[in-house]
Amino acid sequence: MFKNVYKGKNVLITGNTGFKGSWLSEWLVSLGANVAGYSIGVPSTPSHFEELHLSDKIQYFVGDIRSYEQFKNACVLFKPEFIFHLAAQPLVRESYVNPRETFEVNVSGTLNVLEVIREMSDVVKVGVIITSDKCYDNVEWIYGYRENDRLGGEDPYSGSKGAAELVANSYMKSYFKTGFPNVATTRAGNVIGGGDWAKDRIIPDIVRSWSVGKPVEVRNISSTRPWQHVLEPLSGYLCLGANLYTEGTDLRNQAFNFGPDSRINKTVGELIAELEQSWDQAPGMQYVPLETAQKESVLLKLSCEKANIQLSWFPVLTFEETIRFTSTWYKSYYEDVTAAELTRKQINEYCNLAAERKLEWALS
Repeated sequence: MFKNVYKGKNVLITGNTGFKGSWLSEWLVSLGANVAGYSIGVPSTPSHFEELHLSDKIQYFVGDIRSYEQFKNACVLFKPEFIFHLAAQPLVRESYVNPRETFEVNVSGTLNVLEVIREMSDVVKVGVIITSDKCYDNVEWIYGYRENDRLGGEDPYSGSKGAAELVANSYMKSYFKTGFPNVATTRAGNVIGGGDWAKDRIIPDIVRSWSVGKPVEVRNISSTRPWQHVLEPLSGYLCLGANLYTEGTDLRNQAFNFGPDSRINKTVGELIAELEQSWDQAPGMQYVPLETAQKESVLLKLSCEKANIQLSWFPVLTFEETIRFTSTWYKSYYEDVTAAELTRKQINEYCNLAAERKLEWALS
C-alpha cells in the first residue's frame, strides 16, 4: 500500500492531536512508519488522540508551531524524512473572534515548517503542506475550483489559508527546485468522520445534541459542501507523499485538491436527512439563523481532476458510505465500543474497499 514507502520511515505530523492528525497518526503506525507528532496540546474533550492512546505508539513533542526554535529542536531530535503539516487554527467563526492568532498559527506556522525543511534539506525528503479549500477566493460559482484559480477569502480564516499557500509557493519555487526535499501543498475541506469533537462543526454538533436526545441547532440548511470522510483526504496526502518520494521531479512544487466525487455536493439539510436514516429515533434539527453580519459561504466545490490524472487518486466512498462510516463510529462509541477498535476497523474497511475498487494506491 502506497508503494510500501512509509514502512520504517521517520514521519512527523504537526497538529497530530487534532481530528485529521490523529487518524493520520493511527494509519501511519499501521503502515509501519516511525511516527512523531508535534502539537501544542489536545484540542477537545473527548479527544480522539487520547482515546487512541497514541502517546504510547508515537513520539510526541509538545510545542507551539509559532515557535521556530521549538519546532526546529523537535525535528533535529527526530530527524523526519517526511513532514505532514496539519497544525492550524481550523475554524472560520473562531477566526473572526481571534484573527491575529489565526494568521499567526496558519501563516507563521506554515512559514516555520517550510524554513525547517529548507534548513534540514539533507534530512527531510518530503513535505506535504495541508491548507484548506477555503484558500480559494470563493465567488460561489457552480464549478469546482481548480488549483490555479485565484486565492483569497473575505474572512480571516480563508485569508490566512490563502496567505499560507502564497508563502509555500514562494519557498517551493525559490528553494526546492532540484533534488530532495520535494514539497507540495494540498487543499481539502468539510471532512467528517468519527472522533471529531471540535466546536462549531456540523457533525460534532449533531452528535452532541442527538446523543442526549435534543434536536441539533442549524444555522443554514441550504449551505452546500463537498462532504467527505476523513480517510479520503488522508489517502490523498499519503498518496501524494509516496509519489513525491518516488517520483518527485514531476510532482513537486505544486498544489493538489482532494475531495469527493463532483456529484457529491449535498446541503446541510441533505446531510442531516441521511444521518437520520441510520440513527435510531433521531431528534432532528432546529433552524436557528445566525444573527451576524459575518459572511458564511453557501456554495463551495473542488475539482480533483489534477489528482485523478497525476496521482491516479480517486475517492473511495459514496455519500451514503461516508454517512454510514460516520454514524456507525459515533453510535458504536456511545455504546461503549472503544475508539481504537472503531478507528482501526474503519481504516481496514476503507483500504479493503479501495483495493476492491482497484484504486492504485491500495494495490500491492
